[in-house]
Amino acid sequence: MTESNGAVVANDAPTLEELEAEGDLAAHYIEGFLDIADLDGDLDISVASGRAYVSVTGGGEDLDRLAMPDTVQALQDLTRLAVQGGTGRFSRLILDIGGSRDARAAELGRLVDAAVAQLAAGRSEVELEPMSSYERKLVHDIVAERGYHSESRGEGRDRRLVISQA
Repeated sequence: MTESNGAVVANDAPTLEELEAEGDLAAHYIEGFLDIADLDGDLDISVASGRAYVSVTGGGEDLDRLAMPDTVQALQDLTRLAVQGGTGRFSRLILDIGGSRDARAAELGRLVDAAVAQLAAGRSEVELEPMSSYERKLVHDIVAERGYHSESRGEGRDRRLVISQA
C-alpha cells in the first residue's frame, strides 16, 4: 500500500483467513519436499500470535535428520519464499520438524540461564550468539520473565542479543 506522498507503508497484519491460507500453501510445499526426499511425516497447521505454524511429526529417524536447527531454518526460509510466491506478501510462517522448535527453545533457556549466572558473577552484560528473529523474540521473552533486560545489536545474520541487569 502507498500513501498519497508515494511512501510505501506496510500492510495491516494478515487476517486469520490469510494466515490459514499461508499454512495451507506451506503444507503443500512441505508435502512436496517430503515426497521428493521420500520421507514420511504428518503435518499439522495452526495459527497463533499472528503467524501460521506448520509442524511435521512422525517419520522416525529419517525425519529426525531434518530436525537440526540449521536445516529447519533453511527449510523454513524456502517454505516462506514459496508462500510469498503464492500470496504476494512476506510470510512470518514458523516451521517445526520433529519438535525441533521446543528443543531449541529449551536450549535458548539454558543459554539465558548461563548469561544470568555471568551477570550474577559481576559481568555488566553478556552477548549471545547470532540467531534468527524468531529465536531472538523467544530469548527476549525468556530474559524478561527472569527479570533482566535484553536488546538486539548488529545487522542481518550478525544480529544478536545482549543481556544486562534490568
